[in-house]
Amino acid sequence: MTSLPAPTRRSRPPRRSEIPSSGHARRASGTGSVLGAILDHGPVARSTVARLTGLSPASVTGHVGQLLSRGLVRESAEATGPRGLGRPHVPVEIDTSRFLVAGAHIAVAHSTVALMDLRGRVVAEDRRPHIDTDPRRILDDLAARLPLLTASHAAGRQVLALGVATGHRVDPAAGVVVEHPHLGWRAVPVREILTAATGLPVHVDSHSRALARAEQMFGEVSTRRSTVLLFIGAVVDGAYATSGELHRGPRSGAGSVAHLPLGSGGSGDAEPCRCGRTGCLQSEVSERAMIRRAAEQSLHVGTFQELLDHAMAGEPRAVALFRRRARLVGRAAALLLDMFDPECLVVVEPGAGRLPECLADLREEVGMRSWVCDDPERAVVPSSFTGSVLATAGGAVALGALYTDPLGPWPALPAVS
Repeated sequence: MTSLPAPTRRSRPPRRSEIPSSGHARRASGTGSVLGAILDHGPVARSTVARLTGLSPASVTGHVGQLLSRGLVRESAEATGPRGLGRPHVPVEIDTSRFLVAGAHIAVAHSTVALMDLRGRVVAEDRRPHIDTDPRRILDDLAARLPLLTASHAAGRQVLALGVATGHRVDPAAGVVVEHPHLGWRAVPVREILTAATGLPVHVDSHSRALARAEQMFGEVSTRRSTVLLFIGAVVDGAYATSGELHRGPRSGAGSVAHLPLGSGGSGDAEPCRCGRTGCLQSEVSERAMIRRAAEQSLHVGTFQELLDHAMAGEPRAVALFRRRARLVGRAAALLLDMFDPECLVVVEPGAGRLPECLADLREEVGMRSWVCDDPERAVVPSSFTGSVLATAGGAVALGALYTDPLGPWPALPAVS
């Protein structure tokens, strides 16, 4: 094998204050673009917001006034600008003291309920295993847990909305989980059920799209232009965004990468997939496949988390399994980089996020296989939310809706004058 050139050193990512104006194509309204600029740069003067968004100073003043009246932003106590030169510039920033959003993530074996502030910080979370996979029972349980979490951790802040994220095919417009084979769900009206149970506005999306949106709002800056997100867990799927807009597809099927063909892991022992083929991405790298391979090596664990704990403690067999997984994920990443040529590919996988050797293996595989990616160190990054991925996903669905349309029908907010 020919040797690879030394990887280019990844430069320091820009700070939020250094982010240039991108036109905020991902945000649908002028008020949304102003709120997004305040999120990125706050505390920030109105004049700076006008420059960043391309809106007139008068328009920005009007939008900021509406956001102030709704309690989404506040004026900072500290004035900016040279002293003695006219009226001081009073900066504005996101107000995190009045409102929260709730998030729920429905995984294969458990569900997570969380609270998140308006800057995307997880305030509290509660994860519990499923008793069974009946959709009504799982959704009713989520609704019952939310008031308890709010009473314990909201500290007087009001919950604006509930975001729900899960794997496989989700139709955000209808608020329906179209199909989740691992749970046995088809056409489950999640929005309808949870709106009735909680009284909150409910927004629903796939966890991959939710996490891609979270990266755009609070995480990796380079995802603003274009990104592919690859989610590797009990479910394997992805998301694609360009110019800040997430692509869903006419059947809500965009990001269905579970059956990308990888072949074997290099030893002729490709895993059979329930689709009837062998060597599919999901059958090779899912949590179930990892636990099965661990057992084959006499490393018996009850859960995937136990296997990850072993790897983080340096257990050689567990580390080797995660490094093998990273190589296979690298194959899929190379295919997706060549197909979409994004600015950035985000890998949501705990090995890449926690074990440096796994991220290095993944990038090396990309470097060997991709035809278009000439700098894997820059282009392939781990999730910004490692350690809080599931808690972040649901809340990001609700915050994505809020930042897109802050003047929309949010019952908990004061009416727009």
